[in-house]
Amino acid sequence: MIGVVDYRAGNAPSVLYALERLGQPARLAGADDVAECERIILPGVGAARATLDSLRESHLLEPLTEHVRAGRPFLGICVGLQILFDQSTEDDTDCLGWIPGSVQRFPDSVRVPQIGWNEVRVRHEHPVLAGLPDAGYFYFVNSYYAVPDDPDSALGVTDYAGDFCSLVARDNILATQFHAEKSGELGLRLLANFANWDGGPC
Repeated sequence: MIGVVDYRAGNAPSVLYALERLGQPARLAGADDVAECERIILPGVGAARATLDSLRESHLLEPLTEHVRAGRPFLGICVGLQILFDQSTEDDTDCLGWIPGSVQRFPDSVRVPQIGWNEVRVRHEHPVLAGLPDAGYFYFVNSYYAVPDDPDSALGVTDYAGDFCSLVARDNILATQFHAEKSGELGLRLLANFANWDGGPC
């Protein structure tokens, strides 16, 4: 069973709908449901601080941390990627620190937020990318981007005012800056692969 974290700063229903289209068993998950789920998807929209505040108020931080520490598969989407890092320059926010690194704002030389389709170039193999091309287009809505301390954590990169990390992987954690649930057939393929991933290495 896949748990889609249900909290006010997320877009859980659209992710749940995508999983239903794939025929994958899934449910909206609150704090009391996380432990029962084999896999967790954390969607997010808006600001990092508001997302963390909402997770904290919903008593979700502890069960989500326990899920990750247990080695079970975890997928973050959009702001659900950004809060995985140590710190975000958005409101100078301390984040979860599950992946070493920071989150930066795009420069004023480009339109912010980035909205629309952009290319993701895969840097190395991963089970969740099985059957996906080495370069493909996905749907983005973001003003900030992650900078992992370990360059090998950047599974995919995208060019917007230069290359940035648009897909990150570390142990049993995978996260996408793009909205997989809004990215057509390639996004659905990634979600289907996640539904069958055991959280193990490549």
